[in-house]
Amino acid sequence: MNNAGLLNRFSSRLGAIERRSPLTRECYVLEIRRFLKFLENEKIPLEKSDAAVLTSYLAMRKENDKIDPRTASKVISSLRSFYRFAMDEGFVKENPAGIIESPKRRARLPEVMDKETIDGLLEKIDLSTPFGIRDRALFEMIYSAGLRISEASGLNIRDIDFNGGVAKVTGKGDKERLTLFGGEAEAWLKRYLEQARPLLAGKVNKSRALFINRNGKRLSRKGIWKNYAKYAGAAGTSSRLHTLRHSFATSLLEGGADLRTVQELLGHSDLSTTQIYTHVDVGVLRKNHRRYLPKLGKVKL
Repeated sequence: MNNAGLLNRFSSRLGAIERRSPLTRECYVLEIRRFLKFLENEKIPLEKSDAAVLTSYLAMRKENDKIDPRTASKVISSLRSFYRFAMDEGFVKENPAGIIESPKRRARLPEVMDKETIDGLLEKIDLSTPFGIRDRALFEMIYSAGLRISEASGLNIRDIDFNGGVAKVTGKGDKERLTLFGGEAEAWLKRYLEQARPLLAGKVNKSRALFINRNGKRLSRKGIWKNYAKYAGAAGTSSRLHTLRHSFATSLLEGGADLRTVQELLGHSDLSTTQIYTHVDVGVLRKNHRRYLPKLGKVKL
């Protein structure tokens, strides 16, 4: 079987059996395409590849592409998944990726923005055009509901319930969940649907997508990223769009929400993923330290 056929069958397995999200499938297939090209260049048959070959491949990626530990872990995950597939299909007898350890990553606290910074960024949006009104509604919604970019892109009009301030979201692994959005996001969504979307959609457009582009088609993840980068640059911040989701989670916890609630709203399958948001700003720590231990600095020995 040629590489194209192999990749098509691998992609089908990722969706049908491993229940991977479309984005993960795309990333895994891209990585395995690179790996198969590496084997081809080195004249190594797939059935002859072993842990030493995979180690050489990882070393090549680190040297040529400067991949960091996080990316290296994703590469190893894609290789493990591919070799499981190759074993089931009878192309190889064992999974050499199974004995390769993922590099240890330093736990990094998520970047967050305070409300003033977020407001400043949103105010950079030009509301004199339907695109500006759309983007204001979009980013208000991402922040208010803690959405992933792919989740925001995938929203349909029928997924929004204004009566309860609830949105039905399709997250990783095509898992559906209900999340909430606030009054500010609701106001901008209504303005977008009444004033801007009809202009973008045209007279005969039948798209179900909530957020659409100038051609009346669903606004892509790439389009959302590109627009956010423009506003962030204008606001003088280098933050990424995912920072809005981080800020949403952190604000909930600092406001007293419990981890389980935040886990449900974010759509995390594992509570340990949510626990990264339990960090507290140093300023908040200092304030509480002085509040609850006001005499600590005055003790003389």
